[in-house]
Amino acid sequence: MNTFTLSMNSAIRTETIPSVVSFVGADASGSFGLQPGHTPFITLLAYGLSRFQNGAGQWFYLACPGAILHFEQNQLTINTRHYLIHADHEKIAGLLAGQLAEEEAGLQSIRHNLQQLEQALFRRLRLLDRG
Repeated sequence: MNTFTLSMNSAIRTETIPSVVSFVGADASGSFGLQPGHTPFITLLAYGLSRFQNGAGQWFYLACPGAILHFEQNQLTINTRHYLIHADHEKIAGLLAGQLAEEEAGLQSIRHNLQQLEQALFRRLRLLDRG
């Protein structure tokens, strides 16, 4: 059977899954699928669920808060801050709604605080420049 290898990389772990026959994900342009022999491909995987099928025909679901996806020479590499993999769609969807949603909310708060800090620094620089 024609297959490819999936390598998952996060800040705290790396996992390699051999014998993948299909991957379905979504980016800013919509859903896409990858199969063995696909032309080289790179995209930003959107926040949410993707799925892949192993050589035994079993589907697994991947939840991540966005990722860089690269496919070349039957090697699919996904780099992300954090990911969860599970065979049960309902369980992974619940984890996505809970754990990853909390993480994203925390990051949004940090981004907002950094923007406020940046604006305050620019105001301060303008005042110093005038003086």
